[in-house]
Amino acid sequence: MAKNPYSLLGVSKTATEKEIKSAYRKLAKTLHPDVNPGNSEGEDRFKEITAAYNLLSNPELKEQYDT
Repeated sequence: MAKNPYSLLGVSKTATEKEIKSAYRKLAKTLHPDVNPGNSEGEDRFKEITAAYNLLSNPELKEQYDT
């Protein structure tokens, strides 16, 4: 992942698990491919935020990224 997962989700580095999850869900609702059929840019953005969420929602991976 080339981009900063915190900036992709729009949260600070000190964000709680709940804040990260909330930010992801908010973005996922608007960018999901089922909501925007045929929008390849939106689909790519959705994949990026999903990868960022997967990284930050896993405590072990988040710790590795932060160090």
